[in-house]
Amino acid sequence: MNRGCVGAPGAYNGLVARAVAQAGFEAAYVSGAAVSGAAGVPDIGLVSLDGFCAIVRQVTASSGLPVIADADTGFGEVEMVARTVNAYHDAGAAGLHLEDQVFPKRCGHLDGKQLIALDHFQEKIAIARKASEQCSGGRFIVCARTDARGVEGLDAAITRCKASAQAGADMIFPEGLSSEDEFRAVADALANTGGPSRRRGPYLLANMTEFGKTPMLPLKRFEELGYDFVIFPVTTLRITMKAVTDALRTIRQEGSAANCLDDMQTRAELYGLLGYTPGEEWTYPNPTTAR
Repeated sequence: MNRGCVGAPGAYNGLVARAVAQAGFEAAYVSGAAVSGAAGVPDIGLVSLDGFCAIVRQVTASSGLPVIADADTGFGEVEMVARTVNAYHDAGAAGLHLEDQVFPKRCGHLDGKQLIALDHFQEKIAIARKASEQCSGGRFIVCARTDARGVEGLDAAITRCKASAQAGADMIFPEGLSSEDEFRAVADALANTGGPSRRRGPYLLANMTEFGKTPMLPLKRFEELGYDFVIFPVTTLRITMKAVTDALRTIRQEGSAANCLDDMQTRAELYGLLGYTPGEEWTYPNPTTAR
């Protein structure tokens, strides 16, 4: 991030993580929405800490990339926040983000969300920072996500962003912003505020999700607006499931997958992504072959 804005596509299993690395990305992201969707449940906090850690291990081992992972509301109160930081660090993540919603949470681009008290959220961030210091010497990134924009407005979101940085967050994630002007306003408000990451203020994360409140902006534009890390959380899952449902429809109607072959990864392409040559020894993890 100190060299430039980093794009991080969502990876919800090890195979997708290998594809992210092979495509040349410098980081990957584990999305709560994608992990939940891939498990067949909605993004309302139903997947456990252990369930998330299993996916984080797959993604980090298979890609060899730094991974930022969604930790929802921390899986509980402050005691669970500390455990979550340690568990994600042990699973190989480079960092996580915590959000200020009331459990059960809602997708950040839906209406009807509720926020916990700001001082309570600051307590969670402070506990996460302390846990990061203990398990990684402070290298594990603590990112604070606020959903205040969709509940109380932009000014309230900026207040929570500043308070989160003061509580010890390395990175700030203002969720549900609806325009370039709003992204710029948050970045300007946090510039030169200090913080644990660098002199000019905390790192900033932008969520480039589709079909939400945020306009479709390219990575370069987010960088110009002052952002350091851009996630594409559910993109890979949406593309995958559109292809899967289309293929299943074809097979159901035609009784054959013959007309789907052009849309498939070949056996050779799959083996190439896995770094596997039949008859030769394969070592796991082997992320360098993916890249």
